[in-house]
Amino acid sequence: MEGTTGRSKSEMESGSTSNNNESHIAFKEGSWFGQFKNGSNPWMARYVYGLIFLASNLLAWAVRDYGRNAFPEMERLKNCQGGRGCLGAEGVLRVSLGCFAFYFVMFLSTAGTSSLYNCRDTWHSGWWSVKIGLWIALTATAFLVPTFIIQIYGEIAHFGAGVFLLVQLVSVISFITWLNDCCQQDKTEDKCHIHVMLLAIAAYIICIVGIIMMYVWYAPEPSCLLNIFFITWTLVLIQLMTSVSLHPKVNAGILTPGLMGLYIVFICWCAIRSEPAGENCIRKAEASNRTDWLTIISFIVALLAMVIATFSTGIDSQCFQVKKEAPVGDAVPYGYGFFHFVFATGAMYFAMLLIGWNTHHIIKKWTIDVGWTSTWVRIVNEWLAVCVYLWMLVAPVILLRCRQTNESA
Repeated sequence: MEGTTGRSKSEMESGSTSNNNESHIAFKEGSWFGQFKNGSNPWMARYVYGLIFLASNLLAWAVRDYGRNAFPEMERLKNCQGGRGCLGAEGVLRVSLGCFAFYFVMFLSTAGTSSLYNCRDTWHSGWWSVKIGLWIALTATAFLVPTFIIQIYGEIAHFGAGVFLLVQLVSVISFITWLNDCCQQDKTEDKCHIHVMLLAIAAYIICIVGIIMMYVWYAPEPSCLLNIFFITWTLVLIQLMTSVSLHPKVNAGILTPGLMGLYIVFICWCAIRSEPAGENCIRKAEASNRTDWLTIISFIVALLAMVIATFSTGIDSQCFQVKKEAPVGDAVPYGYGFFHFVFATGAMYFAMLLIGWNTHHIIKKWTIDVGWTSTWVRIVNEWLAVCVYLWMLVAPVILLRCRQTNESA
């Protein structure tokens, strides 16, 4: 009797699981709107969260540049001090606080989700009317918070933005090393050998051209010592990464240092462009006092690039797993908690970009990430990227030598 009862119980459990699987599959085979409504597609959910993040960015920009004309009602709020506490830099921080609170709530409620067939998976991929209402409520509440709390949040946001840059850095380096490992596999090594050589050569050519153009544009005179130092040191770092990668004990090839060279040249270019307008060493459109179409396009591209970077980094949770595990059949396609954590720190990061990493900095319309603080943040990020990359190259060699020393002892 007990065996029959146990057997029937297990059959009921397997039957309920099968029903859940069938309903989940049925939802996935439906239309996009049906999947969106029923919360059955976590891949589609990523784009909705990305759109919410983009909306927060646009709202923060509107509050900063056109707040007094677009939101005159804010001047009547008690905590706004005639608009000074809710517009400009503080307005950006308030929008950022609401966005951060939303994604942090999502992080707390979805962290540790491992299976597709539970309530937390449904909460992550569905309930959009509730979550959009929650985002709006938290953003509105941020404008009722006292000014001193916003100032404290502004200081914390410096740290959160730094965490975001570090996570993004590790994600980029992990992607580059993954690409190199795929090309060095036995099955694809012969096929990819020519492609790797062509890609590496193209990367180095672009790096050299980028260095030369930065010398022409941003170091036109011998007196531009700081820009000359930034550009020259970037060239030295590319040579250092290449030398270490080609060392016989490392033997990591030329593809990864070439791609890393592209990455740090791009960061150096962004750092120099973040220098305040009007400097004698900066030949660019931002130096003029008028806002032209090139400035507007640069702002839009920078804003979209930040959203895309946050989006792509958020789904790359595997690069932070020490022990790689094979995915189970009903496992979630990406780490929900990590995804929302990246967006939460990204909310702090976009606030720092829009205010130039300085809560008391008056920034020009249609500009992003401008100021000496922004420049040095970029430069330090470049140097840190090289340090992390070099450590990832030499760490296996050092650990192997330590292991051999312990075994011989």
